[in-house]
Amino acid sequence: MSFLQNYAYYTGAFGLILIGLFIMMTKRNYIKIIIGLSILETGVNLFLIAVGYISGGTAPIFSRSGITAEKMVDPVPQALVLTAIVIGVAVLGMALALAIRLHKHFGTLNLLEIREQRW
Repeated sequence: MSFLQNYAYYTGAFGLILIGLFIMMTKRNYIKIIIGLSILETGVNLFLIAVGYISGGTAPIFSRSGITAEKMVDPVPQALVLTAIVIGVAVLGMALALAIRLHKHFGTLNLLEIREQRW
Protein backbone atom coordinates (compact mmCIF):
# COMPACT_ATOMS: atom_id res chain seq x y z
CA MET A 1 0.00 0.00 0.00
CA SER A 2 2.91 2.31 0.63
CA PHE A 3 3.99 2.05 -3.01
CA LEU A 4 0.59 3.22 -4.23
CA GLN A 5 0.58 6.12 -1.81
CA ASN A 6 4.08 7.27 -2.75
CA TYR A 7 3.46 6.94 -6.47
CA ALA A 8 -0.27 7.67 -6.72
CA TYR A 9 0.10 10.09 -9.63
CA TYR A 10 2.23 7.64 -11.61
CA THR A 11 -0.19 4.81 -10.86
CA GLY A 12 -3.15 6.92 -11.96
CA ALA A 13 -1.36 8.08 -15.09
CA PHE A 14 -0.40 4.57 -16.16
CA GLY A 15 -3.90 3.37 -15.30
CA LEU A 16 -5.43 5.99 -17.60
CA ILE A 17 -2.93 5.16 -20.34
CA LEU A 18 -3.74 1.46 -20.13
CA ILE A 19 -7.51 2.10 -20.09
CA GLY A 20 -7.19 4.35 -23.13
CA LEU A 21 -5.09 1.79 -25.00
CA PHE A 22 -7.53 -0.99 -24.11
CA ILE A 23 -10.48 1.02 -25.41
CA MET A 24 -8.67 1.93 -28.60
CA MET A 25 -7.63 -1.67 -29.30
CA THR A 26 -10.92 -3.43 -28.51
CA LYS A 27 -13.69 -1.11 -29.69
CA ARG A 28 -14.90 -0.90 -33.28
CA ASN A 29 -17.03 2.25 -33.01
CA TYR A 30 -15.07 5.29 -34.14
CA ILE A 31 -16.51 7.57 -31.42
CA LYS A 32 -15.46 5.09 -28.72
CA ILE A 33 -11.97 5.01 -30.18
CA ILE A 34 -11.86 8.82 -30.01
CA ILE A 35 -12.92 8.63 -26.35
CA GLY A 36 -10.12 6.10 -25.71
CA LEU A 37 -7.64 8.44 -27.37
CA SER A 38 -8.79 11.27 -25.13
CA ILE A 39 -8.39 9.11 -22.00
CA LEU A 40 -4.91 8.06 -23.13
CA GLU A 41 -3.97 11.69 -23.73
CA THR A 42 -5.15 12.63 -20.23
CA GLY A 43 -2.96 9.87 -18.77
CA VAL A 44 0.08 11.11 -20.67
CA ASN A 45 -0.55 14.67 -19.49
CA LEU A 46 -0.91 13.49 -15.88
CA PHE A 47 2.36 11.56 -16.19
CA LEU A 48 4.19 14.63 -17.50
CA ILE A 49 2.88 16.74 -14.62
CA ALA A 50 3.82 14.02 -12.10
CA VAL A 51 7.40 13.97 -13.43
CA GLY A 52 7.82 17.68 -12.68
CA TYR A 53 6.07 17.59 -9.29
CA ILE A 54 8.05 18.30 -6.11
CA SER A 55 6.35 17.67 -2.79
CA GLY A 56 6.13 20.98 -0.98
CA GLY A 57 7.54 22.84 -3.98
CA THR A 58 6.70 26.39 -4.90
CA ALA A 59 6.03 28.18 -8.15
CA PRO A 60 9.16 28.76 -10.27
CA ILE A 61 9.34 32.49 -9.56
CA PHE A 62 12.28 34.10 -7.74
CA SER A 63 10.10 36.67 -5.97
CA ARG A 64 10.91 35.91 -2.32
CA SER A 65 14.29 35.69 -0.71
CA GLY A 66 15.46 32.37 0.65
CA ILE A 67 13.83 30.24 -2.06
CA THR A 68 16.30 28.14 -4.00
CA ALA A 69 15.82 26.36 -7.31
CA GLU A 70 15.74 22.97 -5.56
CA LYS A 71 12.46 23.91 -3.85
CA MET A 72 10.75 24.98 -7.08
CA VAL A 73 8.55 22.90 -9.32
CA ASP A 74 9.98 22.29 -12.79
CA PRO A 75 8.12 24.53 -15.29
CA VAL A 76 9.11 22.58 -18.42
CA PRO A 77 6.59 19.71 -17.95
CA GLN A 78 3.88 22.29 -17.29
CA ALA A 79 4.67 24.04 -20.56
CA LEU A 80 4.72 20.69 -22.38
CA VAL A 81 1.32 19.77 -20.97
CA LEU A 82 -0.17 23.11 -21.98
CA THR A 83 1.08 22.53 -25.50
CA ALA A 84 -0.17 18.93 -25.43
CA ILE A 85 -3.64 20.09 -24.35
CA VAL A 86 -3.87 22.48 -27.29
CA ILE A 87 -2.68 19.81 -29.71
CA GLY A 88 -5.08 17.30 -28.15
CA VAL A 89 -8.05 19.63 -28.68
CA ALA A 90 -7.04 20.09 -32.32
CA VAL A 91 -6.70 16.32 -32.84
CA LEU A 92 -10.05 15.73 -31.13
CA GLY A 93 -11.74 18.29 -33.37
CA MET A 94 -10.18 16.77 -36.47
CA ALA A 95 -11.21 13.25 -35.41
CA LEU A 96 -14.79 14.36 -34.76
CA ALA A 97 -14.91 16.11 -38.14
CA LEU A 98 -13.72 12.86 -39.73
CA ALA A 99 -16.42 10.97 -37.80
CA ILE A 100 -19.08 13.28 -39.23
CA ARG A 101 -17.77 12.74 -42.78
CA LEU A 102 -17.58 8.97 -42.31
CA HIS A 103 -21.13 8.83 -41.00
CA LYS A 104 -22.42 10.98 -43.89
CA HIS A 105 -20.65 8.84 -46.48
CA PHE A 106 -21.04 5.32 -45.09
CA GLY A 107 -24.02 5.69 -42.75
CA THR A 108 -22.16 4.00 -39.90
CA LEU A 109 -19.25 4.52 -37.55
CA ASN A 110 -18.39 0.83 -37.22
CA LEU A 111 -14.89 0.53 -38.63
CA LEU A 112 -15.35 -3.09 -39.69
CA GLU A 113 -18.35 -2.17 -41.84
CA ILE A 114 -16.52 0.85 -43.26
CA ARG A 115 -13.52 -1.31 -44.15
CA GLU A 116 -15.74 -3.71 -46.10
CA GLN A 117 -17.26 -0.92 -48.17
CA ARG A 118 -15.51 0.98 -50.93
CA TRP A 119 -15.39 4.71 -51.62
